[in-house]
Amino acid sequence: MLGFKKRTFHGGVHPPEGKQYTEKKPIEKMPAPEQVVIPLQQHIGAPSEPIVKPGDVVKIGDPLSEPKGFVSVPVHASVSGKVLKITPMPHPLGRKVLSVIIQNDGEDAVSDVMQPNENYMAMEPAEMKKKIQMAGIAGMGGATFPTHVKLSPPEEKPIDTLIINGVECEPYLTADHRLMLEKADEILAGVKILQKILGVKATYIAIEKNKPDAIKRMQEITKSDATVEVVPLKVKYPQGAEKQLIKAITDREVPTGGLPMDVGCLVQNVGTTRAIYEALAKGKPLYERVVTVTGPGIKEPKNLLIRLGTTFQDVIAYCGGYTDDVSKLISGGPMMGLAQFSDEVPVIKGTSGILLLTEKDTRTVDPMPCIGCNRCVDTCPMHLVPTKLAEFADFKRYEEAEKWGIMDCIECGTCTFVCPAKRHLLQSIRFGKYEINLEKRKAS
Repeated sequence: MLGFKKRTFHGGVHPPEGKQYTEKKPIEKMPAPEQVVIPLQQHIGAPSEPIVKPGDVVKIGDPLSEPKGFVSVPVHASVSGKVLKITPMPHPLGRKVLSVIIQNDGEDAVSDVMQPNENYMAMEPAEMKKKIQMAGIAGMGGATFPTHVKLSPPEEKPIDTLIINGVECEPYLTADHRLMLEKADEILAGVKILQKILGVKATYIAIEKNKPDAIKRMQEITKSDATVEVVPLKVKYPQGAEKQLIKAITDREVPTGGLPMDVGCLVQNVGTTRAIYEALAKGKPLYERVVTVTGPGIKEPKNLLIRLGTTFQDVIAYCGGYTDDVSKLISGGPMMGLAQFSDEVPVIKGTSGILLLTEKDTRTVDPMPCIGCNRCVDTCPMHLVPTKLAEFADFKRYEEAEKWGIMDCIECGTCTFVCPAKRHLLQSIRFGKYEINLEKRKAS
């Protein structure tokens, strides 16, 4: 049992939840589209390299690419059919990315690589990690960091605490919530795999208190397991961010510029944990995921199991289409998601939600000068000074921005949310971080 009471973190906000659109809706399997567009870059790290060519016939689960280095994972066919072309295509991150376009033959033929393994727990940890890599698994909470890399900390930084992240604090999104209700047994099976790989002493499943049914379900399935504790957490954004979650559960603070492994912790999203089970037990690569399609701008909000490479356009059509007053399309949620210029972008491994907002929800106000109220400082979960960071970024004073900790910003958007002057703080900070990383890459 946890030995302290606080179970929260500094700062944070309470944005409207918006969960009511989909939290009671079971996961529905969306039929595969006629064509999929599968980007070769769906993870942090080196893009994978194509191993197919136009004209090739592929089956569901066939690898389309191979990793380029250790911090890389392959992508797999989500439909059976013919490879039409390999070309740069629009990507949810806002740029064109080399992608494999497959025409669905409608046969749903499954690859020979998808072989179940009843004795998967007998595998050695190194073999498990290799299987996870070749299944293309990357963090499904949105970060998309290759999972096998995360599971391979250096020897001098052993992991003693595993945290399974079922918080889902981002407004509107309910995909993880539904997974915990409907696939709790598979999540727990994934936990057992992670425990074996890491050799951890303590495992916690973290869930915000606004999901009492998920808390009850996970407590039921773990009640006879002394190695796992379900931890209900205060409802506060961004409770699900790694560093804030570690603070709330263990009272450990990840140092500036550090990683969870620096304090002996590893955090895995519930969706990623389930995908790990599917990869080892079913031989199933990551070619589909659960996505919340929601908001006042969509006619029929749903939680859908969607083949990767399905365009937002096809997903939205399956959900009844746009409402007449829709004005904004977001990949993800309203706080950390990215607004899209087109609905022709595909669902990828990190697509947790597709959010449609109306004109009423997106009414904008011109930003005003900072009034020095200090609200952004009070709510910043990383103890930063967002006004100063945004100012440095706007005036290209990147060296000073680094000294003030701009690279520690987790881009949660709490500063922008609370700013009474409606300043675009996160936008400026995010741009500053991009420019700093660009300069570092040029120098290396």
